[in-house]
Amino acid sequence: MADTRASYDADATSYADETRNLLAELPPEQEVMALFAEQVRAHGGGPVADVGCGPGRITAHLRELGVDAFGIDLSPRMIEEARREHPGLRFEVGSMTHLDLAEGSLAALIAWYSIIHVPDEAIGTVLAGFRRVLRPGGLLLLGFHVGDASPPAPKENGEPWPESYVRRRQPSQVAAWLDEAGFTLDAHPTLTAAARKLGGVLLAHR
Repeated sequence: MADTRASYDADATSYADETRNLLAELPPEQEVMALFAEQVRAHGGGPVADVGCGPGRITAHLRELGVDAFGIDLSPRMIEEARREHPGLRFEVGSMTHLDLAEGSLAALIAWYSIIHVPDEAIGTVLAGFRRVLRPGGLLLLGFHVGDASPPAPKENGEPWPESYVRRRQPSQVAAWLDEAGFTLDAHPTLTAAARKLGGVLLAHR
């Protein structure tokens, strides 16, 4: 986790620049966000945590959709970027492995391509933490890269680049982990988009 934090800290500004308008270029992802926001409102609304929020683009988009979203990220520099890009919104430093949130305090939680850095052996702990902070019936939306194996980490100056080391999983495996953690799966669309060859999306509830 320390390596991942350091990598994102070092790349925060350029990452924010690269992803700032990404959602506008990806209509399928916009549709998923609209569905998620609709479901949150249909279940009575309430606080929604964007865990692994980076520079806050998804958090801000959900706010535009009428969702009471706030962002959490492991990287202090990413949180600085998020606060600069989206003044007035709530962003805080935190880790998905130890969420500093009260039990049952969230209406929903989204982890959009942020579990990709979590090792398989830690996924159960992360999902248990997600379930703990969700209220009964609370929604969980996961986005992740799909595949059977993780590619070699790119090199920069001869050293591994943790930020780019992506763990790829099959939706069936992630769905099984959700079931083991006590979630009920609601939907599992698969997205194809210009920015990623194949993306998995799972919507579940506590």
